[in-house]
Amino acid sequence: MTRPTGLEAHPDIVAMRAKYERASSSTAAQMIDGLTLLAGLYLAISPWVVGFNGLSRLSVSNMVTGLALAALALGFASAFGRTYGLTWIAPILGVWTIVSPWIIRSHTTGSIWNNVITGIVILLLGLGAMAVGSRKMPMPMRQ
Repeated sequence: MTRPTGLEAHPDIVAMRAKYERASSSTAAQMIDGLTLLAGLYLAISPWVVGFNGLSRLSVSNMVTGLALAALALGFASAFGRTYGLTWIAPILGVWTIVSPWIIRSHTTGSIWNNVITGIVILLLGLGAMAVGSRKMPMPMRQ
């Protein structure tokens, strides 16, 4: 008889995934995931909303970063038990959003304000997503 050799059958991993799935079903986690998705989509379209789409490098950076964040948020919302290890990426994307106008050297006053405010929101939401996975969750009641 052959036993599964992968980590998928390990009892600790099964318990951890169950814990993260319970955590992701909380109202706070669902709100964080939804707001993160909206922040990512806003960041992707912000060059056209705010009007700095002529700054092509910053526009491309915002679009790629926003779409990556939206994809992460969809993963967190649909399969947090498998994607909790990626939550550290969201705060980094928030920091990148804040500093990108100066690093790319392509900015106007409107693009700076847009990226700083949006980046702070993304940073805070990313930290919130990280906190969801690290908090203690009660075990389900057995019947």
